[in-house]
Amino acid sequence: MSSITKSVASAVTRIKSQDLFKQMRELEIDHGGRIYKLRLTQLNKLILTA
Repeated sequence: MSSITKSVASAVTRIKSQDLFKQMRELEIDHGGRIYKLRLTQLNKLILTA
């Protein structure tokens, strides 16, 4: 792995989805005053909608 790849990889934060949802199936994200909904489907997929 090159030093450029290493520095880019270390700049990304990884969060486990179970830590984000905490027993819930939907959460809201406020991005610049606009609300987005992040949902966990029955097939365990993520859907982000505005």
